[in-house]
Amino acid sequence: MTRNTLLIKVEQAEYVSDYQIRLTFSDGLTGTVDLKDEIWGEVFEPLKDINYFKNFTQDRWTIGWDCGADFAPEFLHALTKKQSKKAHTIG
Repeated sequence: MTRNTLLIKVEQAEYVSDYQIRLTFSDGLTGTVDLKDEIWGEVFEPLKDINYFKNFTQDRWTIGWDCGADFAPEFLHALTKKQSKKAHTIG
């Protein structure tokens, strides 16, 4: 890893509605991501229950759930940029 490599992490996460979460990243990108189409596979099965989905936690790098499911911060960052028409960088 070089000195110029930027490690992306989730700085803030706020539930919006349905399967949407508003995210702010360490590089200043802010936007809403819809994870509905990303919830597949055994580890993500509990997240299909919207009440369970709402109860994510934020750790030092990303968001996750008690069942062990989480998303890589780089994946969330790329998806936020792709999906969010209102995504913008602060600073």
